Amino acid sequence: MPREIDLFNAMVPSLLIIFAFSIVFFLILDKLTAEFDIDRYIWHPALFRTSLFCCFFCAIGIWWYRLLVVSSG
Repeated sequence: MPREIDLFNAMVPSLLIIFAFSIVFFLILDKLTAEFDIDRYIWHPALFRTSLFCCFFCAIGIWWYRLLVVSSG
């Protein structure tokens, strides 16, 4: 990622912020799947959770890249 974000006077990579948002979205969806007992339909729940987090992280990262880099020219 080409951008860094100033967070309390410390420059952090934008992927760290994206990672934090991905964790939040993942935890919300994980609670929903546990509440509705969707895990019993999944062959390997740990693999499903890991791949779901990776999908969130990559999707938000690609969106962020396209928003900042591609749109700015």
